[in-house]
Amino acid sequence: MEIRPRSFHARRLWVLSAAFLLLLLGPLANYYFQINWLQGWYQSLGIGNFWVVSPLEGLESILVARQLYLPALIAMLVPIVLALLLGSVFCSWICPISFFSEILDGLRRWLSGREWLQDRLLLSRRILWYALIGELLLTMILGGPIFVFVSPPGLVGRELMTLIFFHTLALEGVILLLVLGMNLITRRFYCRYFCPLGATLNLIGSRRKLVVNLDLEQCTACGLCDRRCPLGLSPASGMTTSLYCWNCGECVDVCKSQALTFQWCQRSERKQKEKNSWRDELEPPEQF
Repeated sequence: MEIRPRSFHARRLWVLSAAFLLLLLGPLANYYFQINWLQGWYQSLGIGNFWVVSPLEGLESILVARQLYLPALIAMLVPIVLALLLGSVFCSWICPISFFSEILDGLRRWLSGREWLQDRLLLSRRILWYALIGELLLTMILGGPIFVFVSPPGLVGRELMTLIFFHTLALEGVILLLVLGMNLITRRFYCRYFCPLGATLNLIGSRRKLVVNLDLEQCTACGLCDRRCPLGLSPASGMTTSLYCWNCGECVDVCKSQALTFQWCQRSERKQKEKNSWRDELEPPEQF
């Protein structure tokens, strides 16, 4: 079943904005109205007695404690099921880093007068997996959840809380400035190459049910989708089914021939999709 394009870019901006406001709502409600039913941020978010924990943070807690903790496993179910169904949509539709990155992209287009943004520094996508492995090894060696303390999405939540409660910003905000500043060189530089949470969700989402399908018979090879992809993937080459695609819908929006559409993956297509995903991982870094 196909899902026809209806400005996924605009819808994604609305969802990103709502997700950021949710982060802002918690400390504001607590500080001004002493309402504490909303706590934490997207690494560990509590709504009343219901908690959602990112798979990476849950995995870190297991590695540090060296035992399974049932409440943590239950709290990980929501993001895991979401990734299994829709892929790593947290990264493209919810993450506050994507929210600020979209604002920065809009400013760059407005100031430069250019519709298409160029990536000046391209690295091997394998770095993403080295970053995940390195982060997990450090967690076990140091005996502490490293990503919990230095996670850029988590830092956004902590900076908001620090600003509201103490009317100041922490020095950790420098990490956020560095992460966002790299977008001026390469779009989603941190997301592409160094985010261990993104890598974790990519692995889970490699078996996602919702994919962007390419109809080669309708494709005119115009290249618009390749230039639009914020991750520098090549939808025209079928990379929308790879584990790196985060289902943002940008390529679907710009495809004038409607060769690219969201589609619920059928069982008969699963084996070939997985084969393509792992093949794309082993390919050299993009050169377009």
